[in-house]
Amino acid sequence: MEKRMLFVFNPRAGKGQIKQHLMDIVDIFVKHGWEVIIYPTQRARDAYEQARKYANRVDMIVCSGGDGTLDEVVSGINEVNDSLPIGYIPAGSTNDFANSLFIPKNMLKAAQIIMEGHIYRCDIGKFNDAIFAYVAAFGLFTDVSYKTDQDLKNVLGHVAYVLEGVKRIFDIKSIHMRVETEDTVYEEDFIYGMISNSRSVGGFKHLTGKNVDMNDGLFEVTLIKKPKNPLEMQEIVTALLTQEDNTDMIYSFKASCLKIESDVPTPWTLDGEYGGRPDHVVIQNCHRALNICLKSKETKKLSTRKTT
Repeated sequence: MEKRMLFVFNPRAGKGQIKQHLMDIVDIFVKHGWEVIIYPTQRARDAYEQARKYANRVDMIVCSGGDGTLDEVVSGINEVNDSLPIGYIPAGSTNDFANSLFIPKNMLKAAQIIMEGHIYRCDIGKFNDAIFAYVAAFGLFTDVSYKTDQDLKNVLGHVAYVLEGVKRIFDIKSIHMRVETEDTVYEEDFIYGMISNSRSVGGFKHLTGKNVDMNDGLFEVTLIKKPKNPLEMQEIVTALLTQEDNTDMIYSFKASCLKIESDVPTPWTLDGEYGGRPDHVVIQNCHRALNICLKSKETKKLSTRKTT
């Protein structure tokens, strides 16, 4: 019996390169015995709606686009059939999740891996009632990804995010928060916070630390305190650039669940997309909840915890 696949893609992601490779990608799927339903997204949240619609009608969903497209598909599947395998062909400007999972930028190679690879059971996150694939963040620059114009992203790629962020480098605001984990409470004025399961965030590798295991049931958490003077700001920047945990201005730890309360409604971003303005948040690690097709040798790398 022929297997059925939904292939949903964002035709505007990245530089629209999917248009050049679409038929070759579909040909790879068909040659491996798949009946392919092709769907180009038409609007925001369209990938989410299609994933929900087809989650119990197909044997696999493959998506192509940026991290936002992936987030929509993961969210849609999780609500209907969380055991359904997915494949991902990255086509965005930064592709943090793909970089973290060693998925190649070459679209045809990525499609081939989906057909010949193995299932890797990856952690994802739950943000109140919403799902995110790899990062939830608040504070400094976190709105850059969803406020940067798509056409600018297509022309300049990752540089577009940097340019948008530079515009507001001197407009640093802090948020008073209480962050409770399984065994610790942090209460401070923070300028930035990131709860992630990724080796790359915002196009920068190792920002979340050097020993990231993407299916250990734990998030990598980074909380940056409000600097009181330029020296403290320089201390923060140096620590982030060198990846050395030698400052009291940054809390960096692992946790499986966080309860976060802020004094005012706070804008969040989930996988680069707007995540609302809650003042109370519960973030939980959904251990090994995503079944994604990866190259066999990469699944071994990801499942081997590194120590230093």
